[in-house]
Amino acid sequence: MVDLHAVTDQATSDADRLIIAGKEFSSRLIMGTGGAPSLEVMEAELTTVAMRRIEVAAPGSLLDILDRHQIAVLPNTAGCYTSADAVLTAQLAREALETNWIKLEVIADEITLLPDPIELLDAAERLVADGFVVLPYTNDDPVLARKLANAGCAAVMPLGAPIGSGLGIRNPHNIELIVEHATVPVVLDAGIGTASEAALAMELGCDAVLLASAVTRAEDPVRMAEAMKYAIRAGRLAHGAGRIPVRRYAEASSTHVGRID
Repeated sequence: MVDLHAVTDQATSDADRLIIAGKEFSSRLIMGTGGAPSLEVMEAELTTVAMRRIEVAAPGSLLDILDRHQIAVLPNTAGCYTSADAVLTAQLAREALETNWIKLEVIADEITLLPDPIELLDAAERLVADGFVVLPYTNDDPVLARKLANAGCAAVMPLGAPIGSGLGIRNPHNIELIVEHATVPVVLDAGIGTASEAALAMELGCDAVLLASAVTRAEDPVRMAEAMKYAIRAGRLAHGAGRIPVRRYAEASSTHVGRID
């Protein structure tokens, strides 16, 4: 018999922590603050904050609240469309928050919100050279992911689908390829719509999932946040367990040995 309690404990054991740039996280769910209605949906160890959309020094600011609840902040460069803007925003974030960690976003246009691969790679190279721990939001392109890792990024964060679309993982094959050849952690970022899609990301081998809209725009954000937490644990366990081979025809779950004819 399988001890389900033991399995649950194993899913959250200290031996199975997310490690990025030498820093350990016990949770593989990373949240974004955009549109969050309350701290109840922000129960994560690490959360992203758009530096171009907050008042850093404002009394009772979001940063103050996160700090009081011991939620680590990962500043990002959301809203940047050029390498130069992203680098400047990262430098301002380092000065304001006293952290060299940065989630790098360089967007091509306002309609798709897809990363600009040329500007993204250029910004990543410049920030790594400047001593930043760079976590780039990138296309689901295995070649670009490899180039970003080779440039010194601490992780790669391929999209599942366009930001806020809720379309899920549109190209699972590419995500698998990115994971297969990754030399750094892979964080599925953007496009997740519900818990089953978060579980799929983990089953494909991703090390973590970053999401915001899937929770903040849900009819019940608190319940969806809890669902995401369990889905990521389940997906991680399933990936480690290894699924059965996919077969064209049926195969009985028990053998013919000892069968009474």
